[in-house]
Amino acid sequence: MSFGPWQLIIIALVILVLFGRGRISEMMGDFGKGIKSFKKGMADEDTSAQAPPAQIPQQTPNHSQASNQPQTSEAKPAPKPAETGSANGGS
Repeated sequence: MSFGPWQLIIIALVILVLFGRGRISEMMGDFGKGIKSFKKGMADEDTSAQAPPAQIPQQTPNHSQASNQPQTSEAKPAPKPAETGSANGGS
């Protein structure tokens, strides 16, 4: 079943009456912003795909220097909790 021009006009008028002119223009504006954002995202993806990925410089440890220098951060043992006579079974 195909719609003729009169049926489309009647449907458009019913939608206009139900939603109002302001609401329809607001929805179309949001729809346009969504399409614009989508196109921008696709363009950004294309440019990032063409650029080579960033290389992360890897630092290799120099073992001769590391053994000659004292370590500045030493592991300290955690302090022991205070011992009480009742906790250890004594009085």
